[in-house]
This record gives sequence, structure tokens and C-alpha cells, in this order.
Amino acid sequence: MLELILSISGKSGLFKLVSRTNNGLIVECIDSTHKKMPIFGDKKVISLANIAMFTDEEEVPLRQVFKNIQTRQEGKLVEIDPKTASKEELSAFLNEVLPNFDRDRVYPADMKKLILWYNILVENGFADFEEPAEETEEA
Repeated sequence: MLELILSISGKSGLFKLVSRTNNGLIVECIDSTHKKMPIFGDKKVISLANIAMFTDEEEVPLRQVFKNIQTRQEGKLVEIDPKTASKEELSAFLNEVLPNFDRDRVYPADMKKLILWYNILVENGFADFEEPAEETEEA
């Protein structure tokens, strides 16, 4: 599921990949408007499946961090307002869901985005953070 969810530079929120064109992509806003729009090659587009959080040992896929948040929140939205939360509140929250996050390389802006994205996904029914089943070849 996260493979089709995109973050686009210069645009707030998250987008679902609808289609590909010769010049770019057609995406749909993940919000109540469900507005579709073209995205061209001048924008940096990244799938949430390709994002990871730094820890002291290794990088943890965003999918796993979302699962940790979902477990902590019992599937509900995070009540911290990322726009007004202090650095200490954000760090305390992330410490609960990812205790060994790298405090030097994970910035408050990253923590705010994490909470914002999680809430957008849960509010709009994209709360399946399980790893996609890999197809196995039978011999």
C-alpha cells in the first residue's frame, strides 16, 4: 500500500498514484477533496515505501515506524499537534515508538512530518502498514 502513496516536493500532504503518463504522473490528494492533478518531472516525488528513519544501528523503514505508532495509539490518530508541539514533546513521542532513533540525524521537522503523515493515512483509510506479501516461485 505504501508503494502507491507519494510525497511530492513543494506540495503539502500525501498523494496516491493513479496513473503514469509520458511526461509524469497523475496523482490524487489523500484528503476529503480527492483532487486529481498531473505531476511533471520538475518535482521530486518519493514513495513512502522508500523512506526510512535513522536509528543508532540501522535505518528502519517508515512502514515499521507507522506500525509502531499504530500499536501505541491502538489504531487511533496521534493527539499531538505537529504544528504546535515542542521539540521535547516530539522527541518524547518518537522515543516511545522508536526508542533508538538517531537524535543527531532525525530533526523535529522529520518528527512533525511523521505524525502528520500517519494521521493523514489513518484518517483516510490507509492504515494497513503490513509488509506486502512477496510472490514466491515454485520449483
